[in-house]
Amino acid sequence: MGFLINLKEVEMKDHPKFKGVKIGFIVTKEKQPELSITVLEIQPGVEISVHTHEKEVDTIFVLEGEGEIYLNKEWQELKKEDIIVVSPKEEHGVRVKGNKPMKCYIVHAPALW
Repeated sequence: MGFLINLKEVEMKDHPKFKGVKIGFIVTKEKQPELSITVLEIQPGVEISVHTHEKEVDTIFVLEGEGEIYLNKEWQELKKEDIIVVSPKEEHGVRVKGNKPMKCYIVHAPALW
């Protein structure tokens, strides 16, 4: 069953692992085991440490803000409208630069959440 949702309607909660990060759940594995969709809002100066996902492809679309992404063993500039695709078991992390939060739309396939 399809549905329509506006990002302003997504309830943002504290991320269970990362301080200074809010997460909003759009699609979870209970609705769709093939993928999960979330929105992250990361506060200025916050870093999501370098990590991997065992089996999920992680696709990140930057909606707002700027920072850096750890990808291919180096930190690279990250800005609004950038799209990042991270393969399973590939190291990646994000840190926010500047004085504005970074907002990202994230798809994990198969579902992570």
